[in-house]
Amino acid sequence: MTTVSPYSFAPDGHGTKELHLVAVETLDSWLETQSRRVRNWLSSTGFAAKSGEIALIPDPDGALVSAVIGHGTARDRARARFHLGGSRRALPPARYKLHHALDPDALAEEALGWLLAGYSYRAGPPSPPADMAKLVAPDGVDAAQLQIIAAAEVFTRDLINTPAASLGPEELESATLGLATRFGADMSVTYGDDLLYQNLPLIHAVGRASDRAPRLLDMRWGQTGPKLTLVGKGVCFDTGGLNLKPGASMGLMKKDMGGAATVLGLAQMIMASGWPVQLRVLIPAVENAVSGSAMRPGDVLTSRKGLTIEVNNTDAEGRLVLADALALACEDAPDMLICMATLTGAARAALGPDVPPFYTHDSALAQTLMSASARVRDPLWQMPLHPAYQAMIEPGIADLDNAPAGGMAGSITAALFLDRFVEGGTRFAHFDIYGYQPKPAPARPKGGVGQGARALFAALPDVLDL
Repeated sequence: MTTVSPYSFAPDGHGTKELHLVAVETLDSWLETQSRRVRNWLSSTGFAAKSGEIALIPDPDGALVSAVIGHGTARDRARARFHLGGSRRALPPARYKLHHALDPDALAEEALGWLLAGYSYRAGPPSPPADMAKLVAPDGVDAAQLQIIAAAEVFTRDLINTPAASLGPEELESATLGLATRFGADMSVTYGDDLLYQNLPLIHAVGRASDRAPRLLDMRWGQTGPKLTLVGKGVCFDTGGLNLKPGASMGLMKKDMGGAATVLGLAQMIMASGWPVQLRVLIPAVENAVSGSAMRPGDVLTSRKGLTIEVNNTDAEGRLVLADALALACEDAPDMLICMATLTGAARAALGPDVPPFYTHDSALAQTLMSASARVRDPLWQMPLHPAYQAMIEPGIADLDNAPAGGMAGSITAALFLDRFVEGGTRFAHFDIYGYQPKPAPARPKGGVGQGARALFAALPDVLDL
């Protein structure tokens, strides 16, 4: 079989096997279209089209001719995504051509899930991809776009999954520079104490305790079209600072740069697709460490925007680095400003690991995002920027409190905090993502995962009138 990337479709050709995706509701009618031999075989093996169920059909000599995958019931399909992808690794390595009765959106979802099911991560030197089942691009999908999306998601997952010892601020800079180089983007970096001289004091305050210098990554691509700015939280490891996290809470903190990884994946989709936009990506890349120079609880910091902040918990550092980046972004008057961050445990408590909340004052933008989210099966949910909670982030001795007491509405108060650094009139949306798959699921092994990027990629052309 021709060598094909696990994240690409295979060319059609001699030896391609048929692959049938059959729902419980249509099993009987589908069987009527099959040969007597196939009907007898499936009857004798008890195939019932349950979700993920696989039947391999041989020819009279025992060689594989085709495979049938169960698509479950309508309830199964509403409750889970990527059924086809969930079966990929269970199929014999061969090239398959899909036969189905799916609408275009469902077909695109299943075809993308197939590509994403090729993903795995293992620390250490790269190894050749495992031989696995390949799929011919189904008729009716934009194969090139699906491959662009899959490649970007792989980039995001690899960044999140890389251990913090191998991916600190410097390595995140290198990954961003590599992306910029591939697509001819410009990139500048502000390091260490230069952050103070360039009026980025909050990024410096969070990252100064680490031996791995904090920095702001600034990538620009495109000369014409609307200005689209993506800001991603790049906390490459979060100990909590002097408000040290317990071990159980620190174990996954290599993923605290998931916002940066996700906006980089989205940026890759946009650049690979050649959108007519002026794209800017801002990533404050830091490590929140513990040393004698660490910021302290009770410190009052002054931000780029001039707002003062009382640090009541050094573990609420993400909103600090994002505040300076958002203020900088607004100085360029973007037409659309997106912020993505693994920001609060409160978001997980409210909506669980699968559904990131997003916040915006723009109702039309929210409707477009929700519609795109449902269409591409990339879950999102709008949460309110509830004005009555503004008082919770105003401590009295400073303009803002980075960690309001009481523990209520934590994701909302974090979003309200960030909103203070966005100029009025700027179209803005903030996403409080998890960036991690806690248990294996179809096309999503346990580990880092992009959230919200596909929905944004589907929504932004309408938002920006592209």
